[in-house]
Amino acid sequence: MATEVGAPWVLIIALFLAVGAHAAGWAGIAWGLTGSVCASLGPMALITRGTRSGNYSDHHLTERSHRIRPLLAAAALVILGLTVFRLANAPTQVFAVMAAMLAGLAVAVPITLKWKISFHAGVATATVGILTLTYGPLLHLGWALVALIAWSRVHLNDHTPAQVIAGAPIGGGAAILVFSLLA
Repeated sequence: MATEVGAPWVLIIALFLAVGAHAAGWAGIAWGLTGSVCASLGPMALITRGTRSGNYSDHHLTERSHRIRPLLAAAALVILGLTVFRLANAPTQVFAVMAAMLAGLAVAVPITLKWKISFHAGVATATVGILTLTYGPLLHLGWALVALIAWSRVHLNDHTPAQVIAGAPIGGGAAILVFSLLA
């Protein structure tokens, strides 16, 4: 359950909507939906299609060799989102979330070519870190969710403890750093 609720695509939608609402109210939610399409729903649609056609083992891309094509497509969609946001003058915080997504991908994708780093742990860390920066210290309670998601990935034998421990600061840390610099 924690693996599904804490899946990167789910957390990214929640993150964009929450930051969008904070940045610009109802209009920010529309920006958040746009970001969700580029950074979450678009990549997930490609992964789902690949899973149904038998090209990928499952929607979590458990098999490391299945990750490269959908992750590169995700990076391309995030770059498209950044371009749209810049041209349409999106709220700074929403733009910063999209840039944070690209930063997380930029550091985690090369690693996953050789070693199956946990994107679940990285995105969960980025989500809690960015929401804490946006909404304040009460959101530090979210770190318990990061631990639960990391535990679930190990418990399901989808990752080793080292892979989730590395995913959190590497992917999540890059995203939080970029968000904090741009927001």
